[in-house]
Amino acid sequence: MSISTQEMSHSIFSYDLDGAAPRSDKVGPLESTYVTMRDGVRIALDIVRPLGDDANTKRDTILVMTRYWRGTKGESSNQWADLLVPSGHAVIVGDSRGTGASFGQWPYHRARPETLDFSEILDWIVAQPWSTGQVIGYGLSYTANTADWMAERNHPALKGIIPRFADYDSYEDCFFPGGVPNLFVVQTWSANVKELDRNVKILANGQRSPGVRPVGPDGEADLAEALRDHERAVPISEGFQQVTFKDDRPTTWGGDSMIEWSTQEVADRISRSRTPTQNLAGWFDGGTAQGAIRRFLGQSNPMNLIIGPWNHGGDHAYDPLRDPGETIVPTFASQYANDVRFAGLCFNGEAGKQQGKVLHYYTLGEGAWKSTRSWPPAATRQRWYMTSGSRLSSSPREAGFDQLEVDCTAGDVETSRWATQIDCRQVDYEDRRQFDAARLAYTGEPLTRDLEVTGHPVVHLNVTSTREDGAFLVYLETVRPDGVSLYLTEGQLRAVHRKVWIDSPFRALGPQHSYLRRDAEPLIPGEAAILTFTLNPISALLPAGHRFRVVLAGSDKTTFATVPADGLPPTLKFHHGQAGCWIDLPVIEA
Repeated sequence: MSISTQEMSHSIFSYDLDGAAPRSDKVGPLESTYVTMRDGVRIALDIVRPLGDDANTKRDTILVMTRYWRGTKGESSNQWADLLVPSGHAVIVGDSRGTGASFGQWPYHRARPETLDFSEILDWIVAQPWSTGQVIGYGLSYTANTADWMAERNHPALKGIIPRFADYDSYEDCFFPGGVPNLFVVQTWSANVKELDRNVKILANGQRSPGVRPVGPDGEADLAEALRDHERAVPISEGFQQVTFKDDRPTTWGGDSMIEWSTQEVADRISRSRTPTQNLAGWFDGGTAQGAIRRFLGQSNPMNLIIGPWNHGGDHAYDPLRDPGETIVPTFASQYANDVRFAGLCFNGEAGKQQGKVLHYYTLGEGAWKSTRSWPPAATRQRWYMTSGSRLSSSPREAGFDQLEVDCTAGDVETSRWATQIDCRQVDYEDRRQFDAARLAYTGEPLTRDLEVTGHPVVHLNVTSTREDGAFLVYLETVRPDGVSLYLTEGQLRAVHRKVWIDSPFRALGPQHSYLRRDAEPLIPGEAAILTFTLNPISALLPAGHRFRVVLAGSDKTTFATVPADGLPPTLKFHHGQAGCWIDLPVIEA
C-alpha cells in the first residue's frame, strides 16, 4: 500500500525532505567522568550541555555509545555534541566497554557485558540533577547498533532510538554476505579497531592522532590502566578465521557465535519495548537496506524507515541514472535536521502514539521519494533467461551452457557498496564493462517503455562445478543507449549455504538461507545443482531504450575471499533452457 504525499503530510512519521529548522543553542563545556558498572568496570563518558546551563537546568538527553573513541585528547568537544547540543539537548558520548578510555575487554561487537552496561548508564543519566529522565539512543554504524541494543534493554527512560546505517545482522549484512567472507571489511576493520584499542589512530592527512581523551585529573594514569585491559583482548580477526557458518563459535569469542551479535535475533524483545525508531539505510551501503527492510518486517514497534541512494553514513548520494552534479535531497545536513525533529516527537510522546510503521524510499532515475506501510510493494515478477550468445531473453530458448573459468585474481572497483563501510567513501561503480573479461554477461533488448524495478530481484542458477564449494556473484546492471553499463544491485551466495530456508520469516522477500552448519549442502563436482537467492533490494526507474544486463562471476578479489581457499579454482558451467539460469525482476507498472 503506497501512501500519497498528502496523506504523509498528516502522519506523525512523515519525512521532511528539507529537514526541520535548527535551534541555535551554543555548545557548553565538556565534562568527562567514569561510571562504575555492576562488575566494577568503569565506563568513560563525556557530557556536553548547552552553554549557560546550571547544575539543575533540565535537559532531555541524547546518548551515543561508541567503540571509535568518544573524543580526542586536546579537543574541547566531540562531533556528536557539536551536531546535537545546538538543538537544545544534553549529549552524552561514551566509550563502550573495553574501548577508548573505558576499562574492560572488548571481544566482539555488542557482547552481552557491553549491552548490559546500557541499562546502568541510563540509570546514571536519570539520576543527574540536569536530566528530565528522558533519553534517545543515537548513532551511525557501530553506534547505530548500540542504539538498537539500548532498545533491547526496555528501559523506561529510553523514549526512542535513531540508528543510522546499522548492520541489522552482522553476518549477512556486512561480514559474510551470502555466506561469502567479506575479506576487505574483515581484515581492514579488525586491524583498525585493534589499533584504536592500542590508542593509535592515523588521520586522513597521514598524521597520527594524539590519542583518546583521558577522563578527569587522573586521566593519564587511568587511561594507561584501561589500555592494559584492552591489550589482553584477542583481536577479533582471529575469531573471524574460525567462522564459516553463522552458528560457528570461535574459542576466542568465549564460545559465542555471530548470532549473539545480531539485532535481528532480538527483534521480539525490541518490539516488546515499543521503542519508537527512525532508521536510515542506503541502497549502496553494504547490506544495510536489506537489514532495514528485515527490521521493518520483523519488528512491531513504531518505526520510520528511510532508504536513500546513499553511501555508508549518508554524506554522499549515488544515482547512476541521473546527472552526477544533480543535488539529491534530503542532503546530509537535512538528514540530521530530520533526526532532531524525530527526537522531539519521541521526547514529547507523539512518536509513541503512532501505531504502525512507514517506509520511505528513493527511486533511482526518477529522483522521487515514495512511502508505504507494507513491503515488498505489489509488483509483477518478470522473468529473464540467460541464453546462448550472451543474451538475456524473456523466453528460455535452446538448451546448452556457458563455461566460466574462475579467475581468483579478478577484482572490482575500490569504491563499492562494501568499501564504503570502512571509511564512508563515496560509491562509484563506473562503467561495468571493464570487468567483462573474467565474467559472463547477458544483455537484453532495449526497453520499449519506461520500467520500474522495486523490491528484491531473485536469481536462479543451474550450475555444474568442478569443486565442492564456490562464491557465486550476480550483478544486475542497466545499459544506456551509448553502451555504458551501470550498476544497480548485486547478490552473492557461497555454494555450501545453498539450501533454501523454507520457514524463514523473510521468505516473502525471496529465497532465504539459514547459514547454519546443520543446513550445509556442498556441491558434488560434476553434478548439476540449483542455487537460488535474493539480491540486495533496489528501486529504479529505467528509461525506454535502456537494456537489462545480468553478470555472473566467481570471484572479486577486491572485496571477497577466494572460495574454495585452496586447490584449483572452479570451472563452472551455467546451464541454459527452461530449467537453466534466470532472474526474476519485481516490476511495478506505471
